Amino acid sequence: MFAPTLDWSQELLVSLKWIGQAWLIAAVATLVICVLLARYTVWGRQFWRITGDYFKGPESVKVWLWLGLILLSVIFGVRLSVLFTFQGSDMMTSFQVVASGVAAGDDAIRNSGRDGFYLSMFVFSALAVLHVARIMFDLFITQRFMLAWRAWLTDRMTGDWLHGKAYYRGRFIDDTIDNPDQRIQYDIDIFTAGVGGLPNTPANTSTSTLLFGSVNAIASMISFTAILWSLSGTLTIPIVNYELPKAMFWILLTYVLFASVIAFWVGRPIIWLSFRNEKFNAAFRYALVRLRDASEAVAFYRGELAERTGLRKLFAPVVANYKRWINRMMGFYGWNLSMSQIIVVPPYLFQFPRFFSGEITLGAMSQSASAFGNIEQGLSFFRNAYDAFAGYRASIIRLDGLMTANEEGRALPEITTTACKDGTVQLSGVEVRTPDGKQLVDPLDLHLQVGDTLVVTGASGAGKTTLLRSLAELWPYTTGTLTRPCGPNETMFLSQMPYVPLGNLRAVVSYPNEEGEIDDATLKRTLEKVALPHLTGRLDEVEDWAKILSPGEQQRIAFARILLTAPKAVFLDESTSALDEGLEYLVYNLIRTELPDTILVSVSHRKAVEQHHTHELELLGDGEWRFGRVGGEEPVQV
Repeated sequence: MFAPTLDWSQELLVSLKWIGQAWLIAAVATLVICVLLARYTVWGRQFWRITGDYFKGPESVKVWLWLGLILLSVIFGVRLSVLFTFQGSDMMTSFQVVASGVAAGDDAIRNSGRDGFYLSMFVFSALAVLHVARIMFDLFITQRFMLAWRAWLTDRMTGDWLHGKAYYRGRFIDDTIDNPDQRIQYDIDIFTAGVGGLPNTPANTSTSTLLFGSVNAIASMISFTAILWSLSGTLTIPIVNYELPKAMFWILLTYVLFASVIAFWVGRPIIWLSFRNEKFNAAFRYALVRLRDASEAVAFYRGELAERTGLRKLFAPVVANYKRWINRMMGFYGWNLSMSQIIVVPPYLFQFPRFFSGEITLGAMSQSASAFGNIEQGLSFFRNAYDAFAGYRASIIRLDGLMTANEEGRALPEITTTACKDGTVQLSGVEVRTPDGKQLVDPLDLHLQVGDTLVVTGASGAGKTTLLRSLAELWPYTTGTLTRPCGPNETMFLSQMPYVPLGNLRAVVSYPNEEGEIDDATLKRTLEKVALPHLTGRLDEVEDWAKILSPGEQQRIAFARILLTAPKAVFLDESTSALDEGLEYLVYNLIRTELPDTILVSVSHRKAVEQHHTHELELLGDGEWRFGRVGGEEPVQV
């Protein structure tokens, strides 16, 4: 007669109790293991350094609740998998009971098997509904968690990169990094997805991730071990004539551990190969972007052949590294695939003699194979996921490298800057050198009063632009003190080619002020003042303005920004190099007439620029300099 393997009428309460206990044990165990990894492994410490703040403080309560829900979903899924094996066992046993009833001509036995089959179908329907609902819920909470985590970490990493001008000063450290943009955009996506070396997709559920996939594997292994243990028989080992109790379990455990050790040894170089793959691809992609941005200059030079040759050189390491990666992955996947295929048959070989002798039912044999497969998958998870971990480890290395570079960039020395109280600019003992220690500017002392103007002149390579970089706290090979207005936008520095942000023209003209901070009427009047009336009607247009505006138009927009911001001091580096003398006179005259109290410092090679300044600082080379009044007698050596 048919007898169900479980009392399905009481299983709801039993399963709820099991899920609660398993969730608590899994939560504690996972937390302990994560703490140990974060403290005692290199990659764990790197992980915690990158994102530890997300899991600390009052704001992290919501994060831990999300993680708790995801863990609950994983444990619920494990319980459903266990129940599915019992349902499957009942179904297969019902077939056997029906067959035996038909063979014996016993309607009672046959009807019992039929009732058992219908019961198993009802149980399957209930479990299937719960399974689908759990998957949908799991997908939602996992994806929302990943998205929120990525948003937080992106904000944190961009802030860290921008803080202390690390995005610029990082070029001066000993071990510079490549492609910080890709690390922020691509590697953070990989890092917060946690599925391996690939970015997130909306199809990833909790068990797709390395963390919860591990939890699922371990919980499944423990849960199905009890089933396999109860169904395993004794195996007599030939030659030694030793009887091994629960043989199927111990053979499976030994087999998987052996396969995993070999897989880890074969796959160990994958981490470094994955890192190098990202590095070489990023360099090649950067070259393509650089070519696209400089397409006009390349076209004028007819530089297609040189560019193609350069791109081939950059792509060659991609190919060479990928070949090594393929060879290693073939060995890794080949070993794992072989081990997975070999282990399919043993549960049937072990259990068939017992089924044949009537010791176990067809359902028990089927459940044994299912439990055997689930345990094998759980034990093999870490072996099969090693390549995914290698890709994930590479993203950790790249993000940690970015944070290290940011810290080192901020730690570089810089000029001492203090805030003035009277709106003046004063340089005290400012000394500028090259990275190799060559003197560019000997100790410089000068004091500019409100409304003073200074032009910095000298031969190419004398250090004019480097002096401005030093005063802007960008050049690390500088000593001395700069006293200047330090309020928001009270001091402005303009480079030769102005920065043109993405967005509409309103944002471009308003920069560094936020879009909308300055009213449109003021923006339009200012554009007209700098001879750009044709742009007044295009404030709402979103274009790649860096490509649409000519260099001369971009420089006039830079002067419009000065008029709109009204700083107390402004430093210009060849900021009219793309303007003719008429427009150059126009924009300088605007600054002097509309902002008469602004201290103006200009670097220029043009003699015409001197007429707009009262003082001149001439850099003579080898650190020497002269300071005096423009248009007066021979400048006085100071």
